[in-house]
Amino acid sequence: MLLKSYAPDVDHARRLVASFAQQNAEGLPLFIVVPPADLDLFSGLGGPHIEVLSEDLLSEFLVTEPVAGIRPGYINQEIVKLAFWELGLTENYFCVDSDAVFVRPFGFDDFMFDATTPYTVLVEDNELKVEPRYYAEHWQGREPQLRHIQELVGLQDRRVLTCHGHQVFSATVLRSLKEDFMTPRGWSYADLLAQAPYEFTWYNMWLQKSRVIPIEVREPLVKVFHHEGQHLEYALRRVTSSDIARGYVALVVNSNYARSWGDVDADELPEATLARYVPYSVLAKALAIKARDTATRRMRG
Repeated sequence: MLLKSYAPDVDHARRLVASFAQQNAEGLPLFIVVPPADLDLFSGLGGPHIEVLSEDLLSEFLVTEPVAGIRPGYINQEIVKLAFWELGLTENYFCVDSDAVFVRPFGFDDFMFDATTPYTVLVEDNELKVEPRYYAEHWQGREPQLRHIQELVGLQDRRVLTCHGHQVFSATVLRSLKEDFMTPRGWSYADLLAQAPYEFTWYNMWLQKSRVIPIEVREPLVKVFHHEGQHLEYALRRVTSSDIARGYVALVVNSNYARSWGDVDADELPEATLARYVPYSVLAKALAIKARDTATRRMRG
């Protein structure tokens, strides 16, 4: 596994590592890659099956200036994921986010179809496309860029099959992406991401185009709450991490919205989740309507 992290996410990384150590049934290795300035901060997370590395190992590929208006730190975390195979440490690696928590024991067979072929997570994400909030905030900006990647690699498909993250990366596929697509164009990893900053879609689209390894499809291995509404829905339905474990190896309460709330637990009381995400004004109106409806029913009775 590969975790790219940095100082602001160290608390999330500690939580991830704790769940990794607890659920790592077959002793799979985890590599944590951080900026050199953060090595001391993360060094305590190293241990059995866990190694903390400096991103300077990949310094020849990293950037110091914005790329297509995107800050260097964001671009570099994408570059690290795409270039990690160049260190020769592993032939396949599962990219995991700092805000993930493993919810059940996992092993080799969760990520690999056979001894050499990783699973590929490919979905259309139509259930996200139909959500008005997700469509407005993410889909309308994301889809044209994914189509741009599809066009650049020469993949003709009415579908957009990719994933948001948590993919098993194959060194064979990434080597082909570099040697057969990037090098003929004189492109670096930064040049690739300047076209569209979606590292997982570059991998997925090139794999679908090149077929350099068999495509053995799996649904997402990690349940991601992309926004408050999704988290609130699960909480009100009383779906716990034990329930989530029947379908996924890990869950993510996206830190992009949850960071301000601290360590958000998927198993907290529904009332706590409701209180966090629903404004006082809406709660007050809901209580008033409930009281009115209860009174009306009693009068009718």
